[in-house]
Formats: sequence, structure tokens, C-alpha cells
Amino acid sequence: MSSFSLYLIGFVIFIAGLAYGAFLLGIETSWIAVGAFTLFGLGMVIGVSKTRTRDESPASD
Repeated sequence: MSSFSLYLIGFVIFIAGLAYGAFLLGIETSWIAVGAFTLFGLGMVIGVSKTRTRDESPASD
């Protein structure tokens, strides 16, 4: 399993915990969905930036 997949699975679990906590606080489900989608998009962007491999520039001789 790639490190991006593991990062994304962890972030989804984190979002689920926050959404459940917001539900218990009585926040409207439409706002919970907006927050969850926003956090999921942010998690994808952060996951890609942290797990991508850097291109090596050719060594100059």
C-alpha cells in the first residue's frame, strides 16, 4: 500500500471523528457535510504534496 493511501485513510478516519463530534454537538448535517468535503479536499492536497517524490535534476559535470 502506498504512503499516499495510508495518509488518505488516516485523514478520512480523522474527518469521520470530527464529523461525529459535530453531530453530537447538534450542528446541522449540511454544515457537517460542507466541512467534511472541504477537509477531504485539503487532505488530498496535503497528502500529494507530502508523499510525492521529488524529481532529481541532472548533475552538472
